Amino acid sequence: MHDFAAHGAAPDRAWMSDPTFATLLDGLSGTAGPGLVAGIRRGIEKESLRVDALGRLAQSPHPLSLGSALTHPSITTDFSEALLELITAPHPDAAGVLGELSDIHRFVCRHIDGELLWASSMPCVIGQDDELHVASYGTEDVARMKTGYRTGLGHRYGRVMQTIAGIHYNFSLDDAFWERLRALQGAGESLQDFKTAQYFALIRNFHRFSWLLIYLFGASPALCRSFVAGRAHGLDELAPGTLHAPWATSLRMGDLGYQSDAQQRIDVPYNGLEDYVDALNRAIREPHPAYVAIGTRRDGEWLQLSTSRLQIENEFYSTIRPKRVTRSGESPRHALAERGVEYIEVRCIDIDPFEPVGIGAGTTRFLDAFL
Repeated sequence: MHDFAAHGAAPDRAWMSDPTFATLLDGLSGTAGPGLVAGIRRGIEKESLRVDALGRLAQSPHPLSLGSALTHPSITTDFSEALLELITAPHPDAAGVLGELSDIHRFVCRHIDGELLWASSMPCVIGQDDELHVASYGTEDVARMKTGYRTGLGHRYGRVMQTIAGIHYNFSLDDAFWERLRALQGAGESLQDFKTAQYFALIRNFHRFSWLLIYLFGASPALCRSFVAGRAHGLDELAPGTLHAPWATSLRMGDLGYQSDAQQRIDVPYNGLEDYVDALNRAIREPHPAYVAIGTRRDGEWLQLSTSRLQIENEFYSTIRPKRVTRSGESPRHALAERGVEYIEVRCIDIDPFEPVGIGAGTTRFLDAFL
């Protein structure tokens, strides 16, 4: 974190007076500025646990009334049958993306037979691992692989950790913006190569300053005692059955959230696309002793897809990812390597329990400006 008390605002003034920066800023905010900014596209993926009327984790399967979790474009499941994921299309304005998310929410709430959507990132009262049912997608090969991957997550990190929910914010700028910026910088590479390099620059800056998002929008300072049953945690009791960390913002993004000792040894650089993809490929090929001990199959059923540090690239826990829409049967890293970065996915936003759909217009607009 930057030491503002020690350094004051002088470095920012020096940066703002840099002639190159000033030229770019003027070029992007001139007569074409409003149109270029309107080229932002944002989409939201929102996870939510289904719970019963008493606030306990739903034990029912994914409702048939919501459609197929394997193929539905807007409603699917994440780790477990009870963990819904609601997905919007990309939109050119905050009102549009929040409107679609609200519509999906309303549809879901009308079709879950008296159940509710849990309004927090940290889960409700939960039981042991064997009470958490891994999501099932059917009997097709791709469906069995999706279930096998999630079964592997349960063996590697415990199923309880997979009940944590959050907001994923997808962000991109259209080609008119990138064409303008490329011309201002006098860059000679192709438009796609330029976009990819600039998105990786965004990601590097994001890692420098993402603490601000957790400070402003962290919304998981407390959790149910059942989440840490049998584990050392260092939390204080807030009320019977509820623990918290004084002055905490996001337990979800801390040591009790998505953490992995095996992944801490994976060095994924963000210098550029080639280095990033190469690092993921190594992690997917390199066996990890603890996962070798688990094995891959038992009685004909998947225990995990592989014994490597990562089963697939989506297992890599990061606060931000470069992304590209994949084709049928294509892996995300192959899509990136072949066609470059199309958008980025921010993954450190907690569900806001004071917003009906978990995120509000103020947050989306701040995210747009920040990115």
